[in-house]
Amino acid sequence: PRVMTPERCERELHDMATRTSPIVRFMLQKLAEAGCAIDARFFSVETCDKSVVGGFRPPDGVVMCHNQIHDRTTMENMLAHELIHAYDQCRGGKKMNWLDVRQHACSEVRAANLSGDCHWMNELMRGRVFFDLKKHHQKCVRRRAELSVAMNPNCTSDAHAKQVVDEVFERCFKDTAPYDDIP
Repeated sequence: PRVMTPERCERELHDMATRTSPIVRFMLQKLAEAGCAIDARFFSVETCDKSVVGGFRPPDGVVMCHNQIHDRTTMENMLAHELIHAYDQCRGGKKMNWLDVRQHACSEVRAANLSGDCHWMNELMRGRVFFDLKKHHQKCVRRRAELSVAMNPNCTSDAHAKQVVDEVFERCFKDTAPYDDIP
């Protein structure tokens, strides 16, 4: 599949932020209301060597990996996920420490839960088959949070990532701010 050019990434971002993406527009509004208004400089388009579509790099902002983004839906889900991290950074202020595996795990649980990462259509596209949607959503959130936490330099192993996600899961899964409920 073809990937987005940096120029198309920038155009899609502008389009989503101003017109076409309710989830991106909602998150930008909630960040502004929380005292952390952001503009186009908060987003950077890069060529990435890892197979990730994007990331949150405090204090700089959201990185979009144009060479890993194949379509608008992938980009929108990634932006929704990374903007939850930005919201957590805004809410936590100086206390937010991304190298603290527990804090990182909590934000990953929230981002996987609230961004659409675990929407059944996305899971189907990943080749996942499921029978119980409610349980599957929670399993997906756990799995995706564990994968992200395992990349934290202070996470010692996959088992450590699983343990930390287990410890924070219940509390962080229930924390749906800035949403009233799981979107």
